[in-house]
Amino acid sequence: MSRRGENIYKRKDHRWEGRYIQTYDSNGKAVYKSVYAHSYADVKDKLISRKNNPIIQTQTKQNNGIFGYYAENWLLTVKLKNKISTYNKYHNLYNSYIMPIIGSTRIDTINTEAVVQVIHERDDLSAKTVNDILCVVKMILSYATDCGCEVTFNPKSLSIRQERHQMRVLTVKEQQVFSDFLLDSPDLCKIGVFLCLYTGIRIGELCALRREDISFPHSMLSVRKTMQRVQIDSKNIKTKVIITEPKSKSSIRDIPIPDFVMEILFKHYSIMKPSCYLLTGSSEKFMEPRALEYHYKKYIRECEIENVNFHALRHTFATRCVEAGFDIKTLSEILGHTNVNITLNRYVHPSMDIKRNNMEKLSNFF
Repeated sequence: MSRRGENIYKRKDHRWEGRYIQTYDSNGKAVYKSVYAHSYADVKDKLISRKNNPIIQTQTKQNNGIFGYYAENWLLTVKLKNKISTYNKYHNLYNSYIMPIIGSTRIDTINTEAVVQVIHERDDLSAKTVNDILCVVKMILSYATDCGCEVTFNPKSLSIRQERHQMRVLTVKEQQVFSDFLLDSPDLCKIGVFLCLYTGIRIGELCALRREDISFPHSMLSVRKTMQRVQIDSKNIKTKVIITEPKSKSSIRDIPIPDFVMEILFKHYSIMKPSCYLLTGSSEKFMEPRALEYHYKKYIRECEIENVNFHALRHTFATRCVEAGFDIKTLSEILGHTNVNITLNRYVHPSMDIKRNNMEKLSNFF
């Protein structure tokens, strides 16, 4: 377990380990050294003595003008303040695309040409990946500025136009066919998918749901956790499944469940123990998102529905809510969005029938 604000961790052998940057290699990647002790205080004292060492101070002074120096220290702050999935994303973007090109570059010499070189080094990158790379560069330079480094380059003007692809949602007819399929000889997995289709919860949130998260007296679903597979070893690409708090604070929410959905949930979950996962009926065994996606794709194929990924169920739910006349604020809170703009811009897909009906209002008006 680490202490916030220091790169100090408790090892499995019960010793404490502290890491510090000793120098940088030719690519600008940090070379770490470690100190060990049987207590947090002793490790901290050792780290202070190393940092006060004249040789280390000279090396640090020589290296703190290097882009990689600020990048590595920025990543440490990200690791302490954000979810491991966020850290992994930034860490992989930096090490794969940014560090090999400008990691060893002095930060006061970085300009538009240097950043553009990072992008053009690979010609197979999507617009989203390019924007993610630029975002990481901007955050590192902002961190360097906060540390008192003189940054002459302003990357805010750099951006790539990203085309927004229209999410494919189920038509009313397809949704009815899919719902009938899920309720025909249903199992716990099918009922879980059905629950997503009529509440708009995310796949990770469904996988983390337990029986205790359903309140039958109040017809309420409580979303408090999410499940995801994360990378734990960047060198060997080792991963593990973790259960954490949802995507954001607004994702922690209570969702009223419609009566027709509640009847189905009661039939399958009412006698289940509170600690059991909804998808497995077990307190110990769970179903992770990628396993659920495998089952989902099988269901879609059997229904002969094409080009609809799992997340489209969430978009389909939002679209049906708009068609039913939901106010956007209510829908936004049910979906767990930070603000209504996300709901409007990403999750509202008006059908041609809705557009036609709205245009007909002009006739009624005149």
